[in-house]
Amino acid sequence: MEKFHTASDKEIREGLTTDVYFKRTVEILRKKNITKIVAAEFTTTSLPKAYPWAVFAGLEYVVKLLEGLPINLFALKEGTIFTPVDSRGVPVPVIVIEGDYKEFAEYETPALGFICQGSGITTKASRIKKVAGDLPVLSFGVRRMHPAIAPFIDRNAFVGGCDGVSSILGAEAVQISPSGTMPHALMLVMGEDEAWRAFDDIISQDILRIALVDTFGDEKFEALKAAAMIKDLFGIRLDTPASRRGNFAKIVREVRWELDIRGYKDVKIYVSGGLDEDDIEALKEAGAYSFGVGTCISNAPTVDFAMDIVEIESKPVSKKGKFSGRKQVLRCENCLNTIVIIGEDSPVQCEKCGHSMVPYLTQYLDNGKLVTDLPQANEIRKFVLEQLKKS
Repeated sequence: MEKFHTASDKEIREGLTTDVYFKRTVEILRKKNITKIVAAEFTTTSLPKAYPWAVFAGLEYVVKLLEGLPINLFALKEGTIFTPVDSRGVPVPVIVIEGDYKEFAEYETPALGFICQGSGITTKASRIKKVAGDLPVLSFGVRRMHPAIAPFIDRNAFVGGCDGVSSILGAEAVQISPSGTMPHALMLVMGEDEAWRAFDDIISQDILRIALVDTFGDEKFEALKAAAMIKDLFGIRLDTPASRRGNFAKIVREVRWELDIRGYKDVKIYVSGGLDEDDIEALKEAGAYSFGVGTCISNAPTVDFAMDIVEIESKPVSKKGKFSGRKQVLRCENCLNTIVIIGEDSPVQCEKCGHSMVPYLTQYLDNGKLVTDLPQANEIRKFVLEQLKKS
């Protein structure tokens, strides 16, 4: 066992992170020589905090987990904004697997882990980005979770709409440069003025000059001092602790005013420290330019997907509480309305806006072989942002 109690990619692929009863199930089926071709769906019937929509994420990991197994896999495109159920209350399948059940049974646990947590992080990032609009949102939350999943957190935050991520491996995963300013520790060790000067002198010129201004003194006066000291100051960051903050938007508004009337209109205001989606609008109106958001993204509530068999040997069957039968998802790309159908009897027009609805479950694995390319993170992010305009 590794010192940090993490599973390797190899161990995950070997099914060692699964719930043990799946291993026992496979053992029984193999010893009894039972082969049953099934269709299994991944669905959810509700979303955290009664969100009206979520963003489906984690498909790339599931495909890589199951690639090479003798199964077929169909799924919504990663980054799809979906509702948990359609207008008739039928759960919307985000992934469908077809194959001999014992060939993929033990992968249910890690597959769910990938999409439950991935979709939770991506959904929260999207909700924040929707409020922030064109202003930058930065993912700063990896320190709140196990470091082994830092790239996972930042990757899903990025595809959900975050413009930057703080961890080095997370940035590498989505092929961007990591984002960050300076920690309070630098000011404490060197003193505020010396820390600002040293950062400006030593750090590469392609890194934006953003000064942290709330370590010791009043935010307004420290912001003005930094603006006067640093020639090419791009911005200042306010990370004022809640115990000293009062009304954060009022602090931002005051700092913005004082910078503006002294000729520093181009100096941006970055804000961070315990922010959530409900804080963004007021800070925006007060003059904040960018939002460093941490815990609420990295620790976002998961989307509670479940995997259920809905068909065995081409016959509809399911446990109680589930909808049996192999299904197709139809989607209107104009208004994002979704309906679930059985078979190919699909309506031509969307009942909400009249546009054509198209089948939306794409095949990614054919007998274990990848048949549809997986998009890059920046492509998924672009897809999410396009849908956010309609959601």
